[in-house]
Amino acid sequence: MTETTETVTAPDPSAIREAVTHQAVLGALLEEVKSAYASARTDAEYLLTQQYKATGSTKVDAMLPDGTKVGSITRTPGETAAKVIDEEAFRAWVRDTYPTEHVVEAVPMRIVAKVQPGFAAKLLAEMTAAGRAQYADPTTGEVHDVPGVAIAPAKAASTRITYGRKSKTQPLTGRELIGEAWRTTNLAARILPALAPAGSAPAPLAEAEPAAQ
Repeated sequence: MTETTETVTAPDPSAIREAVTHQAVLGALLEEVKSAYASARTDAEYLLTQQYKATGSTKVDAMLPDGTKVGSITRTPGETAAKVIDEEAFRAWVRDTYPTEHVVEAVPMRIVAKVQPGFAAKLLAEMTAAGRAQYADPTTGEVHDVPGVAIAPAKAASTRITYGRKSKTQPLTGRELIGEAWRTTNLAARILPALAPAGSAPAPLAEAEPAAQ
């Protein structure tokens, strides 16, 4: 197949320069913002976890330096799940207790014994739901302590941001309030000093209120 050639007019050099400059500048800013956000999120997660352990509270309002509420940050709990931590102990238990779910396969140069994947997934799902390394046989009613399995952390606690919505008393969303404050105040000097205008000083913070429950 012959490639079709066509005459293309070169774009305006100033347009090219404008486009690539936009990309370069925004790329650099994005890297700085992403780095600062990662650090801020780590701090928030740690402090909210400490607050939760001390008081049981999981949510704190996010406020601009002048006290304007723009949203809230909520600590979301971590999750645990049943995990096989000793493959051999788990496999041997299945072999002795549920022999039909234990298979031996011949692969090149060796023989492999293993638990049927579907059965293993079923056991782990039920133990995760129960919150303990035990399996209740639905046929016999017998409760088995399952060796080689432990309930272990599967997902760390994290945070969730909820921005404020427009209301009768507040015509701007939380995101819009942040944007306005960024344009009209020294918010950048407090939040992202590396990108703040030279000589700008952060505004003092409003007095913090007790954490929301």
